Amino acid sequence: MALISRESKNYKWDFEIIGGCSRVQVKSGEDIAHLEELDPKMWTVLSCPVNGLEIDEKSLSFMDEDGDGKIRVHDVINTSKWIVSAVKNPDLLLDGRDYFNIENFNQETELGQKLYKCAKRILEGLDKKAHDISILDIADVTAIFAKTTFNGDGVIIDASSENADEKAVIASAIAVLGGVNDRSGVVGVNGEIIENFYKALSDYAAWQGAKVEAPYGDKTDKVMELYNALDAKVKDFFMRSKLAAFSPESVATLDVQNSRIDAISGENLTGKLDDIATYPLARVNKDQVLNMNDTLNPVWAPKFEELKAIVFESGKEKLTEAEWCEVGAKCAAYVAWKGAKAGEAVESLGMETIQKYLDRNKKESLLALVAKDAALKDDVDNIALMDKFLHIYKDFYRLLKNFITFHDFYDKSKETLAIFQSGRLILDQRECLFCMKVADAGKHSASAAASGMYLVYCDCTAKGVAGKLQIMAAITVGEIGDIVVGKNAIYYDNKGVEYDAVITKVIDNPISMSQAFWSPYRRIAQTVEGFIAKNAADKDAKIMKDVTTKINSTPTTPPADPKGAAAAAPFDIGKFAGIFAALGMAVGMIGSALASLVKGLVALTWWQVILTFLGCMLVISGPAMVMAWMKLRRRNIAPLLNANGWAINASSKISIPFGETLTNIAKFPTLNLKDPYAKKGIPAWKKWLISISSLVVVLAVLWICNLFAWAKLPSPLPCFNKEEVKVEVVEEVVVEEAAPVEEVK
Repeated sequence: MALISRESKNYKWDFEIIGGCSRVQVKSGEDIAHLEELDPKMWTVLSCPVNGLEIDEKSLSFMDEDGDGKIRVHDVINTSKWIVSAVKNPDLLLDGRDYFNIENFNQETELGQKLYKCAKRILEGLDKKAHDISILDIADVTAIFAKTTFNGDGVIIDASSENADEKAVIASAIAVLGGVNDRSGVVGVNGEIIENFYKALSDYAAWQGAKVEAPYGDKTDKVMELYNALDAKVKDFFMRSKLAAFSPESVATLDVQNSRIDAISGENLTGKLDDIATYPLARVNKDQVLNMNDTLNPVWAPKFEELKAIVFESGKEKLTEAEWCEVGAKCAAYVAWKGAKAGEAVESLGMETIQKYLDRNKKESLLALVAKDAALKDDVDNIALMDKFLHIYKDFYRLLKNFITFHDFYDKSKETLAIFQSGRLILDQRECLFCMKVADAGKHSASAAASGMYLVYCDCTAKGVAGKLQIMAAITVGEIGDIVVGKNAIYYDNKGVEYDAVITKVIDNPISMSQAFWSPYRRIAQTVEGFIAKNAADKDAKIMKDVTTKINSTPTTPPADPKGAAAAAPFDIGKFAGIFAALGMAVGMIGSALASLVKGLVALTWWQVILTFLGCMLVISGPAMVMAWMKLRRRNIAPLLNANGWAINASSKISIPFGETLTNIAKFPTLNLKDPYAKKGIPAWKKWLISISSLVVVLAVLWICNLFAWAKLPSPLPCFNKEEVKVEVVEEVVVEEAAPVEEVK
């Protein structure tokens, strides 16, 4: 781990290189006090969820200022400024304890002074002489306030009063106006509800005191309902009658038009009531009188007859417009009184109860109880403030080590776990230490392959734990072994709760270089095994099908007489000559290839044979190892956290040495024990005889193949011991005769 120093704005930060990335170090209270000056681009995390982490969710909820379910950079900065202002020495924040010495509150700040006074009052109330206040102390006080009738929320409940009349008012107010939840969880009333309740009582009583006599007794409301429904239609009739008197020739026009009736006569008229309702109430006449014995519009007739039976005298035949308006005027005062109704919310209590509450007025005494409860608001609020402080004090530095840097994840101590490490999975003689909770395994696995890690997803269930837990575990050491979907395992969360785990999905990536070396051979073996199994299954199915067909088939014609049947055609070897030739050619080619291979190997020296085999293995395993090496170098947990809702700002690689710390493999001591059920072995003398015989055979084969020629032990086969034939080439020299020389005369 290399350390460097660099300045960011006006504050000097220390940095470290860890997980393949440069990260800032937060190792002092001054670092925490200056988080605002740290460039967000240097933070490892930009946001993380509040839920599903191995840290107190209550602490995270206190830090989540905007309540959006995520801890963001600005939440961390604001929390750091808040808590630093409350303590004398910011270095105390590195302790991460669940208790705090009240003498370390910074009483020079408003927050520190408020927390100090609150803590002192709580310790005195608990009769504790110590100077340390803990989360447990706060929990006790909070529980006490939750159970008491006066808890500073300005809400009183039935138990807040010992007076029977006050209890009755509280119950009635809740019944008619609704209540609010007290901090104790019981429904009660506050000052606003009490004020509104007594106002409603007074208003309703005053309204009842100004009551107007109903002109038609208990049927007055019904009369007004019918009158209001018919008023416009009746007045329309009288207006049409007036026009008919003014213009007698317009009577037919003002009356119902036959053409309108013709337009709907061909349909089901029960569905045309809205159209019929628009026709005049009665047949228009010039007398401006409504004959109540005449047939009226069938839509309006039932209501008119009902009103007529209540309002008008029996036997009355004619109704004038003045008489109709008189009915409305007679009810006007009553209608006005009804319209001025107030305090209707308390009407269901009955006038007798309402008057009793007004006579025994408990309004002021109830408001005094509310004021008494509200007077404790500061004390209770300060307790909540203390609860917030203690939770943040306990978990804030741990969050920083998993937010600004992943120091906890890369810590060499296996006892220190990151807040996203949820437990350990025991599987296939391995203990996987890097396990994460996932909300949706299918959605998470879609992004997980980019991590380059071998991952298994499990569904976990435990007795006494509701629901199903989904986890992801990384395997970073060993071979694949017997890891398949459906395999059972055991998962332990960080609290030690044991779960039954079942593998539901596997993300196949290289685990190690050795595993990558043997992976091609494993795949070849699986392919061959699958091919053989498939062929065997196909042949078995074909045989069973043929047998079943023969058993179930019934001859449709009797067997032919062998004597009368034509003689079977003799075997014609010519038809199969091509097949035999092809088979012979194939066998010959295979034999030639094998012979060439053997001949080539025989022609090599012993060390060349070894290099040849090593080269073949390298050709087969080399590409897989190269790919594995590249993937192992790129292993990164950022995609896994991103899939869980984190906003990761820097890569977090898992090197091969670090990966070896994330998975433990079972290591058994060397034991000299015998399996009582093991197959009985061969006697020692037979083992030695077989071993020596095998060695002699191998040496003989090597000698025959002339592989010991280097040791002056030539092969007995003639093909390896032919004498070298020396061929001397005699150079022919041709001497040309010289041409005759002419005589010189």
